[in-house]
Amino acid sequence: MAQVWISAAGLCGATIIGSVLGFLIKGLSHKWNDTILGYCAGIMLAAATLGLIVPAFEQGEQWWLVVAGVMAGAFFLNVLDLVTPHLHHITGLDAEEHRHNASLNRILLFVMAIALHKLPEGMAAGVSLSDVVTTNWTVSLGIAIQNVPEGMVVIAPLLLAGVKPMRTFVISVAIGLLEVVGVWLGFALGSVSQALLPVMLGFAGGAMLYVTSDEMIPETHAHGYQKQATYALLLGFMSLVLIEKFFE
Repeated sequence: MAQVWISAAGLCGATIIGSVLGFLIKGLSHKWNDTILGYCAGIMLAAATLGLIVPAFEQGEQWWLVVAGVMAGAFFLNVLDLVTPHLHHITGLDAEEHRHNASLNRILLFVMAIALHKLPEGMAAGVSLSDVVTTNWTVSLGIAIQNVPEGMVVIAPLLLAGVKPMRTFVISVAIGLLEVVGVWLGFALGSVSQALLPVMLGFAGGAMLYVTSDEMIPETHAHGYQKQATYALLLGFMSLVLIEKFFE
């Protein structure tokens, strides 16, 4: 149980750290934003594959259950995207864009989109720590790293909409706490039975791959800095590979 609390506290804490940095850093250029996001995308790709999908295949011989889980996880977030805006519609970087588009209702939808993604992210970490598999910190570490810039992204649009700083911080903490719920939910579901675990691991992996492909990578290629973002992605991927190898 201790590892579940550590993971939950780490994921929530990373979001809060990102929120604090969001208050301190007034603006971030597209070049640095895309580079950092590219690095996080590489981390997420490695976490989804090495921390979730590969272990899912190792849990049993019914490979089709893993494939079905991956596709179901992606489809689940695809459905969420039908009712929530894409992350790259509001990034907090262009003041002119915000003057025309940043109505409070739209920003609240944006924040809801981030919040909804937190639950499956937390579940991914929780499933990977299930007591029927060897404790795996790869997924928790990968999500925690990408939670920092994500926490920064939540702060900017709320402040621009006129939400008071303290209320904005409370909202960011509440979003982080959703991930704590997700960690415990994923841990509980992953511990129910050995037969369910490969599907849950695949589902969590598919959800993470969907977010990376549909949200993070397109954002890093939208402002002319795709080369830097691509090398940052490769660096992020290899960073988590080396971290996992170091902790074996």
